[in-house]
Amino acid sequence: MNRDQLIAEIKRKESFLCVGLDVDLEKIPTHLRTEEDPIFAFNKAIIDATHHVAVAYKPNIAFYETYGVSGWNALQKTIEYLNQKYPEVFTIADAKRGDIGNTADRYARAFFEDLNFDSITVAPYMGRDSVEPFLAYNNKHTILLALTSNVGAEDFQTQKVGDHSLFEEVVITSQSYKNSEQLMYVVGATQAYRLQKVRDLAPNHFLLVPGVGAQGGSLKEVCLHGLTKDVGLLVNSSRGIIYASHQKDFAEAAAREATALQRAMKAELDAL
Repeated sequence: MNRDQLIAEIKRKESFLCVGLDVDLEKIPTHLRTEEDPIFAFNKAIIDATHHVAVAYKPNIAFYETYGVSGWNALQKTIEYLNQKYPEVFTIADAKRGDIGNTADRYARAFFEDLNFDSITVAPYMGRDSVEPFLAYNNKHTILLALTSNVGAEDFQTQKVGDHSLFEEVVITSQSYKNSEQLMYVVGATQAYRLQKVRDLAPNHFLLVPGVGAQGGSLKEVCLHGLTKDVGLLVNSSRGIIYASHQKDFAEAAAREATALQRAMKAELDAL
């Protein structure tokens, strides 16, 4: 999916909602645990219930790797289902890879060729040669961690490097990388007051913003500092949607929460 297709889908659905598929077998409804593949059964139901208001889905890879081969198989079935039944949605492998050279190239092949995700999250700490192997793929997007919402973000990301904070230096320097027009950036919703700095430095790049919902981030604040004429935002909600109910009505409850967020997003878009 290229940038223009993503923007067209956002405008069609009047939504910039990304649903995080962070599946914990201990939290899914008990009746699904007898399924042959309970993770995929859960994901399929969530996707079918929310695709009309979601423009992106983001499986967190750790939630699949923790279950070994069965988890990886569920991830593969999930991305195949998305690509085949809902090819209009943008897919994000939340893998946070961050190694160099041949290793980065293998990670890129795994997620872009084998699994056929549209994008992947990447940690930029090792620099250019840990990022450019991902950027080498046409119409694939690399989403750099810039400013995250966890407490430990203050350890490094906000420290000064010359005239800038480290997260600002990440945004500035990465735009000199080959094919940098394919970059997006992660900015946590709980860092909304700093989001304006990222937007000023990257006015034309999409920002993936986790933390709205269960983590307490404000959609209104995110939109105030992050919206552009092309929208430029993908706002993720995971637990607040997929675990809205732990009963047999879990998919319907997810749809209600997703629709409520979409309506709030539409109001922000209408106010542009």
